[in-house]
Amino acid sequence: MAVNVETLEKLERKMTLTLPVETIQNEVGARLRKLARTVKMDGFRPGKVPMGIVTQRYGYSVQYEVMNDKVGEAFFNAANEAKLRVAGQPTITEKDGAPEGQMAFDAVFEVFPDVKIGDLATAEVEKATAEVTEEAIERTLDILRKQRRSFAQRAQGAPVEDGDRVTVDFAGKIDGEPFEGGKAEDFQFVVAEGQMLKEFEDAVRGMKVGESKTFPLAFPADYHGKDVAGKTADFMVTVQKIEAAHLPEVNDQLAKSLGVQEGTVEGLRADIRKNLEREIKFRLVARNKQAVMDALLAQAELDIPKSSVQAEIDRMIESARADLKARGIKDADKAPIPDDVFRPQAERRVRLGLTVAELVRAASLQAKPEQIKAQVEELAASYEKPDEVVRYYYADNRRLADVEAMVIENNVTEHVLGQAKVTEKALGFDELMGQQG
Repeated sequence: MAVNVETLEKLERKMTLTLPVETIQNEVGARLRKLARTVKMDGFRPGKVPMGIVTQRYGYSVQYEVMNDKVGEAFFNAANEAKLRVAGQPTITEKDGAPEGQMAFDAVFEVFPDVKIGDLATAEVEKATAEVTEEAIERTLDILRKQRRSFAQRAQGAPVEDGDRVTVDFAGKIDGEPFEGGKAEDFQFVVAEGQMLKEFEDAVRGMKVGESKTFPLAFPADYHGKDVAGKTADFMVTVQKIEAAHLPEVNDQLAKSLGVQEGTVEGLRADIRKNLEREIKFRLVARNKQAVMDALLAQAELDIPKSSVQAEIDRMIESARADLKARGIKDADKAPIPDDVFRPQAERRVRLGLTVAELVRAASLQAKPEQIKAQVEELAASYEKPDEVVRYYYADNRRLADVEAMVIENNVTEHVLGQAKVTEKALGFDELMGQQG
């Protein structure tokens, strides 16, 4: 087999392959003879079908299979011999003008690029830090108390206040006409918790049982109900019941109800601190990892294979369709999603994946078994039965591979932070957690 590799542009290559016709014919004959021993056909006993009939019935498909196998094998061997790192699948076409007794093919394909990573000492990374505050612990306690609150009817004549659970009847009209979803009876919601639009809550606040009120409500342009989005409705609301919230006291009983092993307030606060510290750690790791990856990309020079980008786009489109299907969207698997929707993200993923792989190779940042074990145990620590979660990860190589990838990214992050120009930025708890102050 003669091999010739030609550079077309950047990462694109063309390889010319030649195969003896006799090799193809011999393999086709061998496969047809093997098939003839088991093939079933009306009028013949199994294994007794004449070769001529077997060839007539199955010759084309076997020829196609053999051509695919032999040319694919030839390409694989030639690529290995030339030490080419092939990206994606080659496009193979038969070539005219082959020497007598030979078949010639052109294989057009891409190779993975050489990745050049600049001096990491010149990279600049902002590293975030954060701490658990007493205020954050108190706020978490309030959330836990709210989850276990009870409601009791307010005294006659008491007005609606924030935090009250109200039961109302309402009816809305747009241009004097009722609309779908604009009417309800005995509808309950808690005031000031964002369940209703602000204008609705503002109207109900201060009302008393038995009172009615008419008010305008402007639906936002991005409102989930497309029929009313951007329109203004006139609502009439009547308050049927007002119930005040009662939060449990912060005491040992509350701690026990929350499953705190010590059953004390001190134990409860310690548990909250531990959980918040774990969450802060995960948030900081994710944020700092993102900053490191951005800095790493800025230091990298490489071309990216179009085939790898397209494969990533295809995966993202399939994932998007699966998500639509899970939401109950009809014919989600046929949803038209243009490639360009995901192209920038796919290009970044491929660029980053190749860059990280090169740094891992060059700096020996592969995940060690003890690192994987520690990461699994850390992931399992927040669950009620950590041992079962550890077994869950080790029972499936794909799950373990996800953890391994996580460890490698952590190794890369630590490596870059150890070499780059790092400036620390202290974040408030709310800022890190993405909450409003």
